[in-house]
Amino acid sequence: MACRVLGESRPQRRIFLWAQNGRVSGSVEIATFVIALLLAVASVQAAAPAADTFSTEFTVAAAGEAIATVRAGCARCDWGEAGREAAAVRVSLDGRYSQHLLLARGEAAADYRIALGPVAAGRHRLTIDRDPALSAHDAGPATIDVPDVSIRVRSDSDFIALSMAPILHARPNTVGKFTDLPLLMWYEVVPTPRGRQYRYSVIFSNEDGGTETDRLMATWGRTTDIEFVYGVEVGEGGQILAEEFQGPGHEVPAFKGQHEARHPLLWVSTDNNMVSETGPTRIRYAPAAVKFDLTDVSREAVMDANPWIYAIASVEMRREGKIVDNAPPGRNAIQDPRRFVYIEACGVVGNAALGFALGLRDQWVPSDRGIPKYRIVRDGCFRGAIPLPAGAVAHDIRALRVMAYERPPVDGQRATAANPIKLTRINKVFTLDDQFAPGPTLVRWTGAATIDAGGAPFEIPIP
Repeated sequence: MACRVLGESRPQRRIFLWAQNGRVSGSVEIATFVIALLLAVASVQAAAPAADTFSTEFTVAAAGEAIATVRAGCARCDWGEAGREAAAVRVSLDGRYSQHLLLARGEAAADYRIALGPVAAGRHRLTIDRDPALSAHDAGPATIDVPDVSIRVRSDSDFIALSMAPILHARPNTVGKFTDLPLLMWYEVVPTPRGRQYRYSVIFSNEDGGTETDRLMATWGRTTDIEFVYGVEVGEGGQILAEEFQGPGHEVPAFKGQHEARHPLLWVSTDNNMVSETGPTRIRYAPAAVKFDLTDVSREAVMDANPWIYAIASVEMRREGKIVDNAPPGRNAIQDPRRFVYIEACGVVGNAALGFALGLRDQWVPSDRGIPKYRIVRDGCFRGAIPLPAGAVAHDIRALRVMAYERPPVDGQRATAANPIKLTRINKVFTLDDQFAPGPTLVRWTGAATIDAGGAPFEIPIP
């Protein structure tokens, strides 16, 4: 006697028995065996998670913007290990390509929120499949689930912002390279005389061009690349009044490119992640935009609210050879990011330059590392980071200093005499834990301090 399992055109498989001579035979024992086998097959089917593919249907009551939560992990994936960086999946809605998603957060299931764009009322099918050509060759199977698809309708407070969030096409030299990945998009709402402007920014895992890694840490307190990409001014009735984007050279011209519905189509076009209105790539990303209020905080606060970003940025640095023990300044390398102290402050720097220094038990360690261009030259809220010397730990820090400097000459032209820096806040002083997540702040301060260039620093003790 033999048994055969037929195709799965229905949810349950059908099992047939036959004898070699073509006569059907059976017994109580055979029937019991068949029932047990059928139950075992059904049990395995129910318990096994979907691997590398997922499909689901959802019903929309009223037209709106769809946001999906993709919960996925990837066996053996590690963004910091060459050949195992991530599995890439292709997302389709109703049979039409929507975007790619790189499962960059490792083996454990993590939530990725993606924008699916406008959907009409009715039934829709969402399909997610592995893209072998863009997946790391040693990345294992991906497990994929979609626990939620939410619809924002016109009456929702975030509908306008979500309906105009940009879609980013991949930079050509990042396709299949696991570098400079757009990790998160957020937007701010700024009042204007005619209405309000929605400003969209993106956190990339790094930038292959532009500012050197050690200078990034000294003057920005991070190795990610954070870029404003698109702004749109909207009137009181929701009509679009003006659009702009940040193009090559950090210029911000009017946007006159293509839209998909009201979503502008952008192409990342430079190694420091500026965007253009056209480009050669078809691979694209659409992380769901989240609203963020940056009042009295730096843009890096968005990373603090999503601490997994620190880990991805850090291990990408390691994979690209940009983490070196006792790395000297000026070499486009840093020591382990967990060996840095991160500082956020706010104030008016004006035409001066600002630096931090940490007071340890027997020395002061400056953020500029003796290099004038490693000082902060912008107003608002800003960050810097200081590498701790070998053998030092956070508990050794006794004080924090904020110093003001004259700016060095530019192109042989003497700089204008520096104005005093007006310091108003120290928001955070922290280190990263073993998992690269920000730890508790060591000190906070608010007030009004004036610091003259070349004069006495502002100093605050750290218990």
